[in-house]
Amino acid sequence: MFRNSKVSVVVPAYNEEATIGTVVADFKGSPFPDEILVVDNNCTDRTAALAAEAGARVVRESAPGYGCALRAGLDAASGDMLVLVEADGSFKAGDLEKLLVYLPDCAMVMGTRTTRQMVEQGANMRGSLRWGNVVMAKILELLWYVPHEPRLTDVGCTYRALWRKTWGQIRGGLRERGPQFSPEMICEAYRHGLRVIEIPVHYHRRLGGVSKHSASFSKVARTALKMFRTIVRKRLGIA
Repeated sequence: MFRNSKVSVVVPAYNEEATIGTVVADFKGSPFPDEILVVDNNCTDRTAALAAEAGARVVRESAPGYGCALRAGLDAASGDMLVLVEADGSFKAGDLEKLLVYLPDCAMVMGTRTTRQMVEQGANMRGSLRWGNVVMAKILELLWYVPHEPRLTDVGCTYRALWRKTWGQIRGGLRERGPQFSPEMICEAYRHGLRVIEIPVHYHRRLGGVSKHSASFSKVARTALKMFRTIVRKRLGIA
């Protein structure tokens, strides 16, 4: 609970048995979450069982993809404030209060991993990934400058908070299944005239596993191209 608002934390997961228990325990140790939902996105390991053992509510989503998993978790969440976070331990509950503090002033609070002083050594934020997110953010800024004048540096950061009402407003316009779902959420918020704030969050080394979307330069490039197409599509109003 945060200022009389119920808080739900949504964690999309695909084969994260090495990390999920620690992530759930970290957020359960925070005084703010009322529920933690782990979305089992076709896991073939013990992710779902370990998440439940750690105290999370497990939601199953058979449609594969990061965006599909997040949609399922957000739909199933019961909180007034909805928080998205990764299953690999790269984000910590210590930053949760920051997101919630800013949420009463806007519709959605975005985290950014591009503040170098807050990126842990060994975290998956090397130059190509960091600058790829910055470039996509600046393209989004340019395309949506009128009338919103956005200030963004990271379009791919999962760690974010939004109101349930915000989710209801943007839900119908979201179709992406992969990592481009992240910038699509931002664009859809702007399309509805909603206020979005970005704040720096700590970005830690993965506790285990390998990123599905940014493990190599080629994957980063492909993800950036998909994000670019999504941002342009949303600005042009193409369904």
